[in-house]
Parts: sequence; C-alpha cells; structure tokens
Amino acid sequence: MMTKTSVDLLIFDLDGTLIESKWDIAQAVNLTLAELGLPERSLEEIFGFVGDGVKKLLRLAVGEGNQERCDEALKVFRGHYLEHCLDRTVFYPGIEPVLQHFSRTEKAVATNKSIEYTRVILNGLGAHHFPVVVGGDNGFGLKPEPGMLLHIIDQVGASKERTVLVGDSTNDINGGHNAGIRVCAVGYGMGNREKMTACRPDWFIEQPEQLMELFI
Repeated sequence: MMTKTSVDLLIFDLDGTLIESKWDIAQAVNLTLAELGLPERSLEEIFGFVGDGVKKLLRLAVGEGNQERCDEALKVFRGHYLEHCLDRTVFYPGIEPVLQHFSRTEKAVATNKSIEYTRVILNGLGAHHFPVVVGGDNGFGLKPEPGMLLHIIDQVGASKERTVLVGDSTNDINGGHNAGIRVCAVGYGMGNREKMTACRPDWFIEQPEQLMELFI
C-alpha cells in the first residue's frame, strides 16, 4: 500500500483543475469577436489559448492584425463573461467530495484568471472551501512566476515542505517548482499531457478522487 504524503496546504489552480469552464470562456470570446466585427474562432483554438490570463487569451483571439483592438476586446469580453461565466461552468466530477474530504486541510486557489471572474465563479460554486484566493491581477505576477504561490504560503503560514500545488498546465508545474513546492498534475483538464510530463510533476493523477489516496 502506498504511503500517503502529509500536507498542511493544498493550492489549486482554477480552470481545468477545479472547474470545467472552457465552454463559457469560448462563448464569451466568440461573442466578443462578433461584437467587434472580427472572425470567430473554433472551440479548439480558444481552448488552446486558455491558461496565461485574459489579456493573452484575447490577444491571441483577436489575431495578429488586430492588436490595437485588444483594450476594446478586454472591455467587451468582461461584460459577456460576467454574464455567462456560470452558464455551464461547474466543479469537475469528484472535486466536491475531495474538498469535503480535506475540510481540515488549508486550501487556496492560485489562478492566472482575473480575480473578478474568479470570485464570481467561486461564489456561485462554493467559495467557503477556499479562505485564500489569488488571481492573475492581484499584483503577484502570473504562474509560472512563483509570486502568488509564495504569497499564499506566507499568508497561510504553511511550510513549503507540506504544501502541494494541484494544476493542469506547465505553468502550474513550473510555477510550483519555482516556488520550491511539490506539484500534482492532473490529466483531466485542459493541459497538454506530454508537455506537463516533460516538466516532471511530483505526481500525475487522472481523477480528482486520487488526491484522497495520495495526501493526508
């Protein structure tokens, strides 16, 4: 039987780790492009743009020849996404039991997503699970920079040795390692499996419930 690893703090990425959000993001992007008179993108294209924050998402979506429209796109996107960010977005199957199982463990969210959208979504789905939430525009940089992770560890008062980041992207794995903590990669999200494996996460799981088998 596998020995469980003791943790005091679990830090979760949001999109692709805790929540299935890609459909609402894609809808808001295409509503934005349509409003600006720009060609819409395929769902697969948009899914590939997610993970580095909303500014990069929209920069990629509006396309090389339309970069001067980015500021306008940000404003338009905000309205559409706030209206639609809970249409189809839910916790992944298995996440709720995991959060309940770790009710006595400190939990936080570290996401490159804007804090405004993050709070709306978590308030709709279950913000009480996460006393500490840091977004991409809170001033600590974007993962893979370690700033937001180090801030959370400091705020909670946990040791790096007993902290694990759970995420679905190379930004998460590299960010965790840059912060000096261990990382559990998830294979059910939006991240590229080969690229994640190449970043050498400490664990790799296929279902959220496996977290209960790994950590105590």
